[in-house]
Amino acid sequence: MSETNDVYELHPPRARWTHIALPSTDIDKSIAWYEKFTPLKLLDRREDPDGYGAWLGHDDQGDKPFILVLVSFFKDQDGPPQPIMAPFAHIGIELTSRKAVEDTAAMGDAEGCLAWPPTDMPPPIGYICALKDPDGNMIEFSYDQGVYAKAKEVWG
Repeated sequence: MSETNDVYELHPPRARWTHIALPSTDIDKSIAWYEKFTPLKLLDRREDPDGYGAWLGHDDQGDKPFILVLVSFFKDQDGPPQPIMAPFAHIGIELTSRKAVEDTAAMGDAEGCLAWPPTDMPPPIGYICALKDPDGNMIEFSYDQGVYAKAKEVWG
């Protein structure tokens, strides 16, 4: 077995789900979109010989990060659009009120990216709307969906 030297001193105490990665055709536009429509904030931004990368996450999750990774490869810039999550695939964000869902939908409608208007769905789905990010990926915003409540109930 070869010797290796860790780059970072700090590692998670156990295996942990850390990120989801999406291709981005315009990383600046995508970063701005996610910072405007979601609670995600830019954590890190990079450039290497292959392209651009950005990490976005919640600024209060330093101990248990879950990051959205945006990647824009130079080789894909002049080709066809990159595949998106489809047909039902989406990223879900649970909001704090029905009004927050309505406000997000109104803002998305004004920007031309509203995909699903606010709708009451049966439990456990809740009150939802969805926007499409600059690349067409579906981002669902919900209230009273129960993901947060179930995680607190089971894991405290």
